[in-house]
Amino acid sequence: MDRSTPPAAPAPDSDPDPRSGQGAGGPVGLDLGRPFTTAAFLAAGHSAVELRRRCYRQVLRSVWVHTEAVDDDTPIRAALALHPASAYASHFSAARLWGLPVPEHPFEHVTVVKACHRRPRPGLKTHVTGRGRAVMTARGVRATPPVVTFIQLAGSLALVDLVVLGDALVARRGVTAAQLRAACDRSTEYYAAAAREAAAYVRDGVDSPQETRTRLLIVLAGLPEPTVNVVLRHDDGSWWRRFDLCYELVRLVIEYDGRQHADDARQWQSDLVRREELDDAGYRILVVTASGLFAEPGRTLERIRRQLVERGWPDVPPLDETWKRHFPT
Repeated sequence: MDRSTPPAAPAPDSDPDPRSGQGAGGPVGLDLGRPFTTAAFLAAGHSAVELRRRCYRQVLRSVWVHTEAVDDDTPIRAALALHPASAYASHFSAARLWGLPVPEHPFEHVTVVKACHRRPRPGLKTHVTGRGRAVMTARGVRATPPVVTFIQLAGSLALVDLVVLGDALVARRGVTAAQLRAACDRSTEYYAAAAREAAAYVRDGVDSPQETRTRLLIVLAGLPEPTVNVVLRHDDGSWWRRFDLCYELVRLVIEYDGRQHADDARQWQSDLVRREELDDAGYRILVVTASGLFAEPGRTLERIRRQLVERGWPDVPPLDETWKRHFPT
């Protein structure tokens, strides 16, 4: 059901749909398919007793929703239902609305333009700004634009998580890495400096958060940065293979593999054929797994550095221990 408009009124002889806001011969005018406040419920002519029905769920203090209307966006819609129409989703909440990867966070984030518009609640973080700021609509909800969200979260996210967010923003929201860096350079937001630092590591064409983390592990250890999204072609120009991370000069491929193929015979056979083709072409594939990224990052770096040296990369530096601040084991 499209919950953006109230359901049609039931026929006289049928039972009313409780989400329509109409009781039996009772009040109308409140869309119960969206989060609503207790005050709005009562003002529409309903009684407090009705909220005790199992068909209603309390999302925040004094904010309710019909159980059939609950979805992933219900918490932020409920938070905004408390605030004036000028309020909008921001920070972690805006990132989720835009489909961008951020760590789990216990609060919904709303920005208002006046301090008196705050509505303190457990599980709700309200920000106040007097800045004139563009607001967009994400999944039907007013929210900060993706680039503004990136800059806001520079005050909350660690460097690696912020670059993960930036890579995903570039891949999914039609912004290039250069445009993101330029926006951060122009920004006068409080955390613009931290955003600029992270944006310098953002690249076009990144496919996954773990690919970002693998690349940052390498770079923060002082090793040469592999090229992102390398495509190999046949002599006639047709596509042959694509690598997430590659040192083209020495034909070394770094590949994060979070898949589980042990029981997949077809995938196993496909991987063998692919490996043989690349071996024939002189490429070495170094596979990084979740364990190699999160449990043994130091060993992963040693493997990569050794391959760079053995395959003739010029002047491979020793490992810089900066990576340890960002990849604790």
